[in-house]
Amino acid sequence: MRKKIVALTVGGLILLTSSVAPVANAAARPTSVPGCTAITSKGHTPMKVKEPMAINKYLPKTMTIVTNCGSISISLLTKLAPLTVTKITALARANYFNASICHRLTTEGLFVLQCGDPTATGSGSPTGWKGYKDENLPADKAANYPAGTVAMANSGPGTNGSQFFLVYKDTQLPPSYTIWGKITSGIDLLVKLSDVGSYSINQSDGKAYYAGDGHPIQSVEIKTVTLR
Repeated sequence: MRKKIVALTVGGLILLTSSVAPVANAAARPTSVPGCTAITSKGHTPMKVKEPMAINKYLPKTMTIVTNCGSISISLLTKLAPLTVTKITALARANYFNASICHRLTTEGLFVLQCGDPTATGSGSPTGWKGYKDENLPADKAANYPAGTVAMANSGPGTNGSQFFLVYKDTQLPPSYTIWGKITSGIDLLVKLSDVGSYSINQSDGKAYYAGDGHPIQSVEIKTVTLR
């Protein structure tokens, strides 16, 4: 099942036309972020992690995602989204996110970096998990997912797994995605990634073209996740 977030103004993946410059041929635009190192990870089958069915009474307060481009620190909303934080931190403790690639970056109408899928396809979930309920959903209004929000990506009610998105600029979405964290440092990194942009592969010629919704041009890999 594909896990995705759908913008009100951007209906899924933006289709590319021949008028869009190929990534490789647009010499005036950067294709990397200074300070990022080459990734070593590849898409792989999600590992098996025992799913906690009860809320952990002793949840950590912070999460730090270390990537090949730097660290992103998150304050965990343990009181507002205790079930989600329980699930996500159980995955983190099991090293589920380590050596995984953030597979989606959006830069038009929707401003997020999406991670948490070891397959790097947008369809991966923890092996054996069937999805869990939503919580801490925002109101249906403008900028209901403000910059700094960390939320779950899903395919509908009760389908949460491991995929999540990091918001780097105020975004409006349907109120369907559990908000479970707040970025306390690292938004500047996300903005730099968005400045470089994203791409998609044109099926007609097999070439990579700039797109408002696609894979990050500057590859991003989660190296480790730590909890405190």
